[in-house]
Amino acid sequence: MTSTSTSTSASASHRRFIRIGGVPHHVVVDGSGPVCVLSAGLGMSWFDWDPVARLLAPSFTVVRFDRPGHGLSGPASTPPTAAGEAHRIAAILDALPAIANRFSAGRPATVVGHSVAGFHAEAFARLHPARTAAVVLVDSSVEEHARTPAAPALRTAAARALAAALTATGAPAALGPLARRATVSLSRTGDGGDPAPDALVRRCYRTSRVLRGALLENTHYRAVAAELLALRDRSPLPDGVPAAVLAAYDGKGGRSSLRWLDRQRALAGQLGARFEVAEPSGHLMMLDRPDLVVRAVQEIQRKGRLRNAEPHPAP
Repeated sequence: MTSTSTSTSASASHRRFIRIGGVPHHVVVDGSGPVCVLSAGLGMSWFDWDPVARLLAPSFTVVRFDRPGHGLSGPASTPPTAAGEAHRIAAILDALPAIANRFSAGRPATVVGHSVAGFHAEAFARLHPARTAAVVLVDSSVEEHARTPAAPALRTAAARALAAALTATGAPAALGPLARRATVSLSRTGDGGDPAPDALVRRCYRTSRVLRGALLENTHYRAVAAELLALRDRSPLPDGVPAAVLAAYDGKGGRSSLRWLDRQRALAGQLGARFEVAEPSGHLMMLDRPDLVVRAVQEIQRKGRLRNAEPHPAP
């Protein structure tokens, strides 16, 4: 499909729809340099990374994409899996040379996963170790004891039936943008609202496609988490690949917030990752504290380069 370019403050954005598994995926590439893939949480879109992408583009090739049923990508045809999402990122990377000629095929990428996409970023590192330069988890989902729910086919059918019923009532067109705005506002600190342009919000969130995609991902959330737990047992993180865990904290000292920090700290310990608290920040750290996300990417990329430059002992 045809690519288009639009001007940004840092570079030209290369946008294209590529087919993966028969589904058109909306992909946006900015900047030049080492590759950094940004993957957002459930129900979010490529433009939610705008503040981070603007800061990274001067020194990184920044790749953003919408998963099926999100943003401008086509409808989800199958339920998500941890392995499937990892392979999706690999397929996006494979398509980069056709989108922007400044990318060298085969170069490893830093993968940044927010919320549920933290599962996907970690799975990518475990299943595609040679293609992973570093991993950054941004207030990632954590499920320490997840088990695969029973009857996945019935759950899929129920999610699709609910989406069809809501679509028949006109709910996506009437309430989709309002639900998006409310969710973003509640997920940020202070008076931070939703900075996304009205036209983009309406274009994406008035559709039944986004509603179906969000319901399908939410329905299979625990199954993906359980799959990742099993993956940890058989596919270790690659040696020498640095990782960072960023945890959002509103600074209010509530019990649930402090418990969340403990769980994020434990995740960092399990992965051997650097741990940092973003304060103040809500769950949408890419909007509240894009500077910290960018700093983490820059530092972990630098750490990876230093490791690769260290002399290796003679055999």
